[in-house]
Amino acid sequence: MTRRLKGAYAPENTWSLLLKPGLGVKRWLLAALAGIIFTSLGLALLLYLFLTEGPLHWFTLSFLPEWLRGVVLLIAGAGLAIAGAFRLHAIVVHQVWPELSTPERQQAVRAFLQRQQHRSGPRIVAIGGGTGMPQLLRGLRTYTDNITAIVTVADDGGSSGRLRRQTGMLPPGDFRNNIAALSEAEGLMTRLFQYRFAEHGNGEGNELGGHSFGNIFITTMAAITGSFETGIAESSRVLAVRGRILPSTLENVTLCAEVRQTRPDGRADWRIVEGESALPKAGGQIERVFLQPAHARAYPEAVRALLQADLIVAGPGSFFTSVLPNLLVDSIREAICASSAVRIYVCNVATQAGETDGFSVVDHLSQLKLHANGAFPAVLANDAYDVSKPPSGKSAWVTLPPDAPPHGYRILTADVVDRERPWRHDSTKLAAALMAAYETLRAEQATER
Repeated sequence: MTRRLKGAYAPENTWSLLLKPGLGVKRWLLAALAGIIFTSLGLALLLYLFLTEGPLHWFTLSFLPEWLRGVVLLIAGAGLAIAGAFRLHAIVVHQVWPELSTPERQQAVRAFLQRQQHRSGPRIVAIGGGTGMPQLLRGLRTYTDNITAIVTVADDGGSSGRLRRQTGMLPPGDFRNNIAALSEAEGLMTRLFQYRFAEHGNGEGNELGGHSFGNIFITTMAAITGSFETGIAESSRVLAVRGRILPSTLENVTLCAEVRQTRPDGRADWRIVEGESALPKAGGQIERVFLQPAHARAYPEAVRALLQADLIVAGPGSFFTSVLPNLLVDSIREAICASSAVRIYVCNVATQAGETDGFSVVDHLSQLKLHANGAFPAVLANDAYDVSKPPSGKSAWVTLPPDAPPHGYRILTADVVDRERPWRHDSTKLAAALMAAYETLRAEQATER
């Protein structure tokens, strides 16, 4: 079934957030009301005993008929309540409200309410790496602070690959990009973390040449704290990251692929290519990817996050080298299938040279089924494309199926294209479409139960 998403995800208002289960507001509000009632009853009993038997019995108006006493108390109580309400209104309107009349203070109030709303937002786990995941995270953080990014550790190219070979630690590149995307000061952090040292300085070799500052920072933090995962956590804390970035595994894995190459005579040759950076350069069609060692242990915190999630998202990003390596970790894949969360795969808007040449949405789903059967029954795909106008010279549109999608898959569609860079997703549009899909699928799950 293919369905185009309509509308957008609507965050809950402040009152509904306060009354959500788990915050403890309702139970303690009831406890406070019960305390007021019991206190009032106790005071009433003591006053009754004192006033009826003591020298101030006249205060109970016992010299008046009972009906008249009721009228007098009713009038007095109503008068006090009305006077108090008017006075409270005057204080709010003339003293408190003017304090909030300046744009700066109104903005502060709105920011506070938004932050409270984000803290109670859905628990989202995003799976992937490369440049696709930061695009997704930038959009999602406007809806919730409860974000966990599970990142591939198979990168072996560029600055990350050099640091991996020189220090033996996991590659920091994808973690760097996601830390910058979730940081409170994203603009500055992105420029700082993405800054690369020049290859040569004054005509001489430079050991820092080609390295990004973010990779050096994470490597140093891992060395100081004693472990890669602690270094990532402390880097996130220092840089005020809203969410968590976790590795899918702590093992030193190598991404490998079976690549099919067609000879001029039409016959096919098969070979094994090792290394994430070598796959796009293999010069053939990637048929299957796998990890060495084959059964890498999942990072426990990543598994726990998946089992506690409300929404699990895979992609977007390089399909074979950023998304699938996470799903090849057995316990990660099994936790996704066991989770009660809404599970959505975000399909790329354009093909990637050397990886997914000629791929349609159905081709992506076929490979997803081969590598992670049943993990993601719902797919979010782009429907805003013109096949006569390719997104770039090196890629083509990932097209929707003309007929029904493959059995077992639900395709949801929306316009999620970045108009300035049509080979990529637009962060804002993608997050809005994803949250709308989440609301749709969650409502359907609730109905089925």
